Amino acid sequence: MITRDMIIADIITSYPQTLQIFKKYHLECYECQIADLETLEHGAGVHKIAISELLDALNGTLA
Repeated sequence: MITRDMIIADIITSYPQTLQIFKKYHLECYECQIADLETLEHGAGVHKIAISELLDALNGTLA
């Protein structure tokens, strides 16, 4: 399960299928060096994306 406090790069590394969701929400995190340090919640906030919606979409790829 992906949680709001996870590091973005860790999510992409552990669950490569989530990359399509990051792209869908125009989160180019996979190309950003800050992804190694930034939590999902912070990244969503910076890009003004509702964290609950993003979490639902990301976790939906794990099923």
